[in-house]
Amino acid sequence: MSKIDEIDLLILKELQEDARKSLKEIAERVGVAEGTVYNRINKMKKMGVIKKFIPVVDFSILGYDLTAVIGVVAEGGHLEEIEEQIAKYKNVTAVYDVTGEFDILIVARFRDRESLDKFVKKIGGMKNVTKTYTMLVLNVVKETHTIELE
Repeated sequence: MSKIDEIDLLILKELQEDARKSLKEIAERVGVAEGTVYNRINKMKKMGVIKKFIPVVDFSILGYDLTAVIGVVAEGGHLEEIEEQIAKYKNVTAVYDVTGEFDILIVARFRDRESLDKFVKKIGGMKNVTKTYTMLVLNVVKETHTIELE
């Protein structure tokens, strides 16, 4: 499969700005044919560069006002199994296998303190979890799933 080139990057920039743009609009802005945009998007989907198209949701409007970042220390031989279990929770938005003081970092959203408390106790009570450390997000300065492509 071919590599990502300048045109692909321009198409990705347009999609990151608004994934609902029409192929025609993207083609006009990038300066290529509509069929080229269609083919390039499909190529990037097959390559795994584009995984899916999703809306950016303000979860606080839906009642998920609390965001927590939770560090987890786990016994090494069980790390993947613990991460997979945590990833199944519907309110978990990210599970990272990390280096440093913690083995796993979780980002999760909650409607209230009670649901956060129950979640932290479940995670802390999991077999082979030795420690959790919960940090509550006070203010969001930046939160995005995009980067500026060069």
